[in-house]
Amino acid sequence: MTQTNNRAGILLMVATTFVFAMQDGISRHLASEYNVMMVVMIRYWFFAAFVMAVASRKAGGLRAAARTKQPILQSVRGALLAFEVCVMVLAFTLLGLVESLAVFAAYPLLVAALSGPILGEQVGWRRWAAIAVGFIGILVILQPGYAVFSPYALIAVTSALMFAVYSLLTRYAARLDSTATSFFWTGTVGAVVMTLSGIWFWEPMSGPDSLWMAVLCVTGAIGHWLLIRCYEIAEASVVQPFAYLQLVFGTAVGIFVFGEVLQLNVAIGAAIVVGAGLFTLWRARQLED
Repeated sequence: MTQTNNRAGILLMVATTFVFAMQDGISRHLASEYNVMMVVMIRYWFFAAFVMAVASRKAGGLRAAARTKQPILQSVRGALLAFEVCVMVLAFTLLGLVESLAVFAAYPLLVAALSGPILGEQVGWRRWAAIAVGFIGILVILQPGYAVFSPYALIAVTSALMFAVYSLLTRYAARLDSTATSFFWTGTVGAVVMTLSGIWFWEPMSGPDSLWMAVLCVTGAIGHWLLIRCYEIAEASVVQPFAYLQLVFGTAVGIFVFGEVLQLNVAIGAAIVVGAGLFTLWRARQLED
């Protein structure tokens, strides 16, 4: 049995968010040069190989990891996440890292709002108030000026909504399947779906970009390993608030690497969204205790 170590778990979550933010930056670069579907497809090939390698080392091997009583649900989950990644990477190229990640930070609020109709969970008035405040933060981010209510902004909103639904389906699947099984289906189904979609957009990459693609694939495996290890040794409610650091790291990449500008309304709106999200996490933990 793994011993709980919340301090180490927090450090692992910080490392995870840093790696994922670097991935966002690399994805933004590659998707601006090549078709998004192809970039995500290659990324999923490596992800699936990593998932299968991890599963093969567990008791029962690949057969045990693939065993599920809800294959349709698991397939929908895997496909949904794959397409969500495509939508998010597209948002990076059209809207930029800074604003895309600021909008995406609202997904925990969407999870809380949708947990009632999808999972039948009760959401009290305090969390509904936090959700309302969070959406005010989104409106602050998307205020008249830069790309307000444009298709670009809606792409980032769609990505957050898709990831929220994926998160809820994952929780629903956890009622019958283990984390290892859900992880296996996420990687393998995603790889199949992206291959069927992305192979039509294949184009050769330059030498430097091939190296960046390799870095993207390797960091993806590293990031998922760090995240798995994080949840193995620490309480999810303790480390989850630190997941918001991906917004901080990603914003830094957008500003210092791609020359994006952090507008005042985006900074204020993101702070409101993150604050509301942290409150919902805290409130959920209070109700569990």
